Amino acid sequence: MYVRHLSLVDFRSYPTAELALEPGPSVFVGPNGHGKTNLVEAIGYVATLGSHRVATDAPLVRAGAARAVIRTAIIRDARELLVELEIVPGKANRARLNRSPVSRPREVLGALRTVLFAPEDLALVRGDPSERRRFADELLVARAPRFAGVRADYDRVLKQRNALLKTSAFARRAGARSAGATSSSAGDLRTLDVWDGHLATLGAELLAGRFEALSALTPYVEKAYDAVSNGRGRARIAYRSSLAPDDEPRPPVELVADREVIAAQLLNALARVRSQEVERGTTLVGPHRDDLVLQLGDLLAKGYASHGESWSFALALKLASYDLLNADGGEPVLILDDVFAELDTQRRDRLAELVVDASQVLVTAAVAHDVPDALQGTRFDVADGEVRRVR
Repeated sequence: MYVRHLSLVDFRSYPTAELALEPGPSVFVGPNGHGKTNLVEAIGYVATLGSHRVATDAPLVRAGAARAVIRTAIIRDARELLVELEIVPGKANRARLNRSPVSRPREVLGALRTVLFAPEDLALVRGDPSERRRFADELLVARAPRFAGVRADYDRVLKQRNALLKTSAFARRAGARSAGATSSSAGDLRTLDVWDGHLATLGAELLAGRFEALSALTPYVEKAYDAVSNGRGRARIAYRSSLAPDDEPRPPVELVADREVIAAQLLNALARVRSQEVERGTTLVGPHRDDLVLQLGDLLAKGYASHGESWSFALALKLASYDLLNADGGEPVLILDDVFAELDTQRRDRLAELVVDASQVLVTAAVAHDVPDALQGTRFDVADGEVRRVR
């Protein structure tokens, strides 16, 4: 799989851009702030419908423009797919696949697979649990795009359930005493059982998918960390679920992926914390409260790993994702966004050795000399919003 052509209209800093790409390594070189990352961000957006830099779509549209358009021609299994995305802040985005409109943008997921490694990924090791949950869910969706709908439905139910709990908690704290207010509050809480059922069903589907994906990923992480670190330490993954009363993390391979079993566990956990949730006005158990626990040997990577070890672990997670997706079928495009400046010479060369045979590798760098010789393929210079092929 590789991206043959990228076309942009009013995306980030580009009024327009047309870029012909080839298999193998391509390197984008230019000063910081001149648009290198914008190019690979657009390609990553086609694969995930999200940015690795911002949480919302508004910053992706060039200042003064009403919308942005990304078009990509993708070669996959010896045939070409054309994906077109129209990003309209404040409104529903639109998508076309092979020039035909689709009802929802997420229907194009799976047309392109990417694995992106960027300086922001250090947060996978050192950041909040939300970073690791996002990593797990993006891997899940990359393997099985239908889970994008599961995630969206779960988030919708969670939002509704939290709104109900918050309304009830506010009424309690305000000391509402009228019969009408009391009746309304009681009626609202009676519907909580309905939302519990929806949350348990969707949460079970999401959790089972996570367990299966992470179980498959684990051996690849161990192998990738061993390769990146030259055998200095063993990387391990465990999963901390809010369903467990003791909150004890367990290896994903040991977790039951049976949807009915997990749904029953979720319902039991919700019943157990019902009074706390009513008091605090928020949902206290479910996939949105879980964490992926990263360990080097028997020690937590967060807090104990050195800077170099943290980089190696983050890199191992992304290389493992690449290897797993490749094993699933459909080799992803690998994007290395401004990472070589963050790595020492040994890790640079090791990374290049591990990825040089990928079908397509897109690299951004402020200085060409930061990129190892093995990845010095097609080169584009990027400056003042213009992209020029020089080699």
